[in-house]
Amino acid sequence: MRLFANANFDFIGHRRRAYLVSGLALAISIVVAVVWQIRLGSWLNYGVDFTGGTLVQVEFTEPTPIGDLRQVISPILPGSEIAQFGSERDFLIRAPQFTDEGVNVTETVVSALTNRYGEGSFTVTRSEAVGPKIGSELQRKAAFAILLSLAVTLIYLAFRFEWRFGVAAIISTAHDVFVTLGILSVFRFEVSLTTVAAVLTILGYSLNDTIVVFDRIRENLKASGRREEIVPLVNRSINETLPRTVLTSVTTLATLFALFVFGGGTIREFALILFLGVVIGTYSSIFIASPVLLEIMNRWKPKPKQVRPVGRPVQARARS
Repeated sequence: MRLFANANFDFIGHRRRAYLVSGLALAISIVVAVVWQIRLGSWLNYGVDFTGGTLVQVEFTEPTPIGDLRQVISPILPGSEIAQFGSERDFLIRAPQFTDEGVNVTETVVSALTNRYGEGSFTVTRSEAVGPKIGSELQRKAAFAILLSLAVTLIYLAFRFEWRFGVAAIISTAHDVFVTLGILSVFRFEVSLTTVAAVLTILGYSLNDTIVVFDRIRENLKASGRREEIVPLVNRSINETLPRTVLTSVTTLATLFALFVFGGGTIREFALILFLGVVIGTYSSIFIASPVLLEIMNRWKPKPKQVRPVGRPVQARARS
């Protein structure tokens, strides 16, 4: 980290470009979300956890064409989605049909595959079932969890720092959540309870990174007695925390990359979402949170403390 020990980058000078990049990303996300909502009826690709239905994961002993599998499953379970899950032998079957514990749907899948490929040619590695009422309830609770975390964050920062810091942190964190949801929408990642956990993790990571920068800004404000120009002060604060930011982000990304490569299909999408979220969170703590704080402080400057005038000291009379 010696490369960034004496960093002096003009991050604040590039804030308008950062605003343009973030605005473009959010605009693309909104347009794609509207298109998916009109064409598919949902702007996010909700999984069985939220829509209800049955999920069956199958592992074949030999590589199997996904087209043949669709020809077997589609007639018996209309509306099912089949996706390759990792290798050419693993597949994920998501059926909108629901029965208690998914027994009937799973038995139907097993029976159809046995008739087509023969007994012993595959193994059911996972079977999950969620009712539609539970799915809709999980949607509401997931949205409530994200909104509640943002509200608690604002309250904490308002007491920990100033309300200006709290508002800037909330804007930055909301930016990260919306951009992450936009990526989920654009690339049609399946949204499950694991995805919600990833989004909440991203929220916490981004917020922690932002607080580190804000804490340094507050320290520098106190040290200078608020007499230093705010733009160079904020820029200097970001550069002073840059070694810590880079070190934390690189080590986290290295771990997530290892999980993505070696973690298997079950955890791969979770690791990818977290990887993208860490990149977005690091970017926002530098190019969004601090510039937004600067804009707020310029618009609502703190009132200077009134100092009472001190009278002239009374001179002692000389003794004769």
